[in-house]
Amino acid sequence: MKIYKIIGLMSGTSLDGLDLAYCHIWEDKGAWKFDIKKTKSVSYTQEMQEELKDAISLSAEKLLELHNTYGTWLGGQALKFVQEHQLDVDYIASHGHTTHHRPEMGLTFQVGSGQHLANTSGYKVICDFRTNDLALGGQGAPLVPIGDRTFFGDYDFCLNLGGISNISFDVKGKRIAYDIGLANMILNYITRKVGLEYDEDGKLARSGRINPSMLKRLNSLKYYLQPHPKSIGYEWFLAEVVPIVEDMNDSIENLLHTSIHHICEKIEQQIRLNSNGGEQTLLVTGGGALNSFFMVTLQEKLGKATKVIIPEKIIIEFKEALVFALMGVLRMEQQINVLSSVTGAKKDSSSGVVFLPN
Repeated sequence: MKIYKIIGLMSGTSLDGLDLAYCHIWEDKGAWKFDIKKTKSVSYTQEMQEELKDAISLSAEKLLELHNTYGTWLGGQALKFVQEHQLDVDYIASHGHTTHHRPEMGLTFQVGSGQHLANTSGYKVICDFRTNDLALGGQGAPLVPIGDRTFFGDYDFCLNLGGISNISFDVKGKRIAYDIGLANMILNYITRKVGLEYDEDGKLARSGRINPSMLKRLNSLKYYLQPHPKSIGYEWFLAEVVPIVEDMNDSIENLLHTSIHHICEKIEQQIRLNSNGGEQTLLVTGGGALNSFFMVTLQEKLGKATKVIIPEKIIIEFKEALVFALMGVLRMEQQINVLSSVTGAKKDSSSGVVFLPN
């Protein structure tokens, strides 16, 4: 039985840092299994955070320069991780960091050059998992549902609360998934106004009250009316959401409280629309799962029929890094790792570009 020893790298839209997960992944009786052996999170410096956040407005030359320097930085972080734990590694699978996502124009871009990453780390790298799907007419997102189906298929719904909230579930044997809308992106944007990276445990949000004007405007965002497959990126957030937040002359507590109620209402709507009518389970991962006020509010909105399941912390924090490790394995095995039922592409694909170290 071959055990793949692979490091998954993930940097999400919430811009809090880089997640590294060293995983063993193997196939047993036709089913893929995993064991997360070691993990590490590397927080971005203020300078790096700003650089990634503002990458959307860079010239082509400066963007490609960032692509290369960030790839070198990723390689350095991966090598340090290997050396710290004396890891035996076959491959590195890297998501990179999404700076541009415009599926309606057929483009997406993740900085983090695979060649620079491979050369710096000394290991074979699989990255650029999204481009092929866009070339096949898909959204290039979300990608995590292949992991939801493979590793977490016992749950009725899988919800990830990173910068963006996305959901996946099975309908008649097909995996369906899409970005619901906002999550930590708006919460972190608000807390950074008072110099906080995030609202720990939802303490500030818990003490706030709903701002009816803000709630109405957030609920009226046109994205929510679009049919799936659909996905959003930082561009959408800047254009559609930031002006709403900036228009509100209200306390940070009220802005956070209102945002969480909005996010939970939109999640509840999607669960209700796709409910089987009986009791069901919702697995919640991503940073939002660590915010107890967020989770209490979500359970209240969902009611007793849907049970919110919060897994162990290592799954909450490193599930996406694990899934990109899986996607790397499937790419090397030339098996499907991107689902057209999720992205809207012409067909399923085995996506990812392989870079060899020099």
